[in-house]
Amino acid sequence: MKRIFICLLLWIPSLVISANADDRTVINLNGTWQFDQTVNAFPPAKFTRTIPVPGLVHLAIPKIDDYDKFFKRADKVEVKDQHNLYNIDYTPRYSWYRKSVFVAKELEGKEAMITIKKSQYVTQVYVNGIDMGTSMACYTPVEFPISKALKFSAENEILIKVGDRVWLPSEAAGGTDKEKEHYLPGIWDDVLLSFTGNIRVNRLLVLPSVAGKKVTVKAQLRNFKPAQIFYGDAMNDSVTLDISIAEKLTGKVVASKSGRFAAKRDNNTEAVLEIPIPKFTNWTPDQPFLYVAKATLKTDKQTSDEIGKQFGMRDFTRKGKFFYLNGEKIILRGTNVTLQRFFEDPDCSNLVWDKEWVKKLLVDYPKQLNWNMMRICVGIAPDFWYDIADEHGLLFQNEWLYWQNHGWDEQIRKEYTDWVWTDGNHPSIAIWDAINENWDDYIGNTLIPELKQLDPTRIWDAGYMTGDQMVQDEMDEPHPYQGVVNWIQPGANRDIYPLGNLDFNPKIIQEINSAGVPQLVNEYGWIWLWRNGSPSKLTVEVFEHYLGKNSSPEQNIEFQAYWMQLETEWLRSNPNIAGVLAFCYLANNYGYTGDWFAGNIKDLKPTPTLDWFQHAFAPAGTFINLTDERYIRLSKPHQSGSTLLFNLAGINNLNKVANGSVKVKLLDAKGQTASEQNFQVKLESFVRTDIPVSLALPAETGGYVLVAEFTPENGRPVISRRFLKVGKRNEYSYFNLETK
Repeated sequence: MKRIFICLLLWIPSLVISANADDRTVINLNGTWQFDQTVNAFPPAKFTRTIPVPGLVHLAIPKIDDYDKFFKRADKVEVKDQHNLYNIDYTPRYSWYRKSVFVAKELEGKEAMITIKKSQYVTQVYVNGIDMGTSMACYTPVEFPISKALKFSAENEILIKVGDRVWLPSEAAGGTDKEKEHYLPGIWDDVLLSFTGNIRVNRLLVLPSVAGKKVTVKAQLRNFKPAQIFYGDAMNDSVTLDISIAEKLTGKVVASKSGRFAAKRDNNTEAVLEIPIPKFTNWTPDQPFLYVAKATLKTDKQTSDEIGKQFGMRDFTRKGKFFYLNGEKIILRGTNVTLQRFFEDPDCSNLVWDKEWVKKLLVDYPKQLNWNMMRICVGIAPDFWYDIADEHGLLFQNEWLYWQNHGWDEQIRKEYTDWVWTDGNHPSIAIWDAINENWDDYIGNTLIPELKQLDPTRIWDAGYMTGDQMVQDEMDEPHPYQGVVNWIQPGANRDIYPLGNLDFNPKIIQEINSAGVPQLVNEYGWIWLWRNGSPSKLTVEVFEHYLGKNSSPEQNIEFQAYWMQLETEWLRSNPNIAGVLAFCYLANNYGYTGDWFAGNIKDLKPTPTLDWFQHAFAPAGTFINLTDERYIRLSKPHQSGSTLLFNLAGINNLNKVANGSVKVKLLDAKGQTASEQNFQVKLESFVRTDIPVSLALPAETGGYVLVAEFTPENGRPVISRRFLKVGKRNEYSYFNLETK
C-alpha cells in the first residue's frame, strides 16, 4: 500500500492519508477556511475572517456585519402568524470560502471530484481561478470534476461562493417556510476532495429486502473519458462491478456478486445487481444491526474505484391502515425536529455539528421517552445525523423543505432523485416526505411513482394529498391541532375543546377513522413556549385564554406539560392512528413555535413536558378518560361525597399481551391520598381496552388530582392524571404532581 501525504494548509495540521494506488483517495476538507462577504459577485480583495466547515455564516470570526439582525433576542413576544421571506431587514451578501490544499504528485493522472454535501443557497466553485460550475441544490450534494484545474506537487486554491436565499432561482426545489424569518446561508455539511480512476462509482444505493432475503444494489457509474469525437471511436467502456456484503462490526462477508456493464463515456450509467442473502440479522430500533456494502469497480487493466456504504436489513411497509417493520406491526411514537428553524436560534452556535450533542438529542432522550421515530420537518439534516440514527436505532420521516409551493418540475425531479440516491442507504429513513401541509399534482402523481421505481423499500408521504388527489396514496399526515383560540368563531363557546376527553371526535378524527391508509399524526399541540416560559408568536392568545393575562413562566410551563400529556393520550388511545409524533422537539427559540427545553439549548435541559412524555408515550398504559376541570372553565364541579364513574383507556403497542396492575388514587391539594383502589388488567395488542372505574369522591370540597398508575410486569409505572373540582369553591388549589 502506497502512502500519500496530503498537506492541508490554513490553520489545520497536515493529514496523512492512506490509499491503494488504484482505489479512491479522499481528502476531507472540513475544518477552518478563510471567509468573507461581499455585496456584489466579485470576491473580496482581502479575507478578514475565518469560518468552520461545515457550518453556516453565523460561525464566522469576527462576526458577519448583520449578525445582530439575524439573531435577535426578543424582550417580549410579538404576536405574528407568518412571514414573507422577501421582507428582509439585512443586506443580502455573497459568502466566500477559501482554502489552500497541497495535492501530491502521486495523484496526477487520477480523476478529481469536489463534493460539497450540502450548501445553501446557489453554490459556485473555483479552483485555481477556473470556474468549475454552479449549483442551485441546497440539500443534496454539489459535485464538480476538477482534474483539469488542479496543480500537482503544489498548492491549490479552492474558492467557493455561496449566495443568499432571496436570490435562489425560481426553478430551485428549495422551499419556503412562512414561520422562518432569516435563512442563513453557508456550507452546512462535509466537503471532500476525492480521486479515482477514469470511471467512478458516483452513487451507490443499497436496497434491502427482508422478505425476499436479498439486497438490490444500484450504482451510478460516472465515466470521465471523453465522449465520441470521431466516427468509430468507442462510446462505452466495459467494466466489472464487484459487490461484497459484510457485517459492520465483525467484517464477516455474508454475500457477494459481480456483474459486467458498459459504462457510457462522459456520462452516468446505471448498474443493478441483485444479491441473495440467505442468513442475516434484521435492523430494528432495539437491535440496529448494520452491514457494509463494498463496491469495487474494475476496468480490464485495474481497479478504478472502490467505496463502501453502511445499511441495515429492514423492510418498512404498510398493510391497510398500519405500518410494518420487518413484517411486524409497529406503532410510531415520537416527535419533530425543525432544523432549518433552529439555525435561526441565537444559541444554535455549532451545536448542529457537535456529534456528542446530536447523539444526546437523537439517542439519549428519545430512548428514555419511549420514542422510536422523529420527523425531520421542513428541511433535512447533515449526513452524520442519519448515521447516528442508523447506529442507535431511530426511525426518521425525512421531509424536504417544501411547505409553500416553490420550484419547477424538472428541477424538483433532479433534486428529489438525487436525494433518494444520496440518502437512500440509511435504514433509519423509513418515510420519504415530499411535501408539508400542501398539495402538488406533479410531485404526488408523477414524481413519487417514478421515485418508487428507484426505491421501492420505503413509504412516500405527500403532505395533505390523500387518495382523492393521488393515484398512489400510501399514507396521510393529519394535523389535528385543537384549542386554537383565534380559530374559534366569534360568539362561540370559548371552551369547546374538551381537553382530556379521549372520545372527542371532531371532523378530522372522523376522517382519520374512515381513512383506508395509515394515518400518521405528525403535528399537534398548539401550545408552544419559548425556553424562558413565554408564549411563542403563535400562542399568546391561547395562554391568555386559559391562564389569563400575565401568567407566569412557571404557570405556562406547567400548563403546557399537562396539555401535551392529555392531547398525546387522546391521540394514542385511538386505535385507528398508525403513529403519533408531537410537535416540536427542537425549534427556534423566539420563533413562531417552540420546543421543550429550558435555558441555553446547549445544555438540553428538559422542561416538564418531556418528563411527562415518558408516560404519555409508554408502549402500554392506561389513560384516564375525563375532561379536565382545572383549565376548562365551563366544567361543573362534582358533588361532594358522590360517586365518579369513568373509564380508563388501556392501550398496548406491543406485539404481545401486556399484563399489569393499576392503582387509581385521588390526591388533595397537599398531595395526601383521599381514596385509592388497586386491580389487575390485561391489555391486548393494538386495541383499546376500556376499563370501567367507580370512585367515591371525598366529602371535603377542593381541587384534586386523579391519578392512574399502570405498572406492567417487570416495568415502571405509567402515570395518567386529571384535575377535578369537588364541591363549589371560589378558588381551587391543586397538588403539583411531578415525575421523572
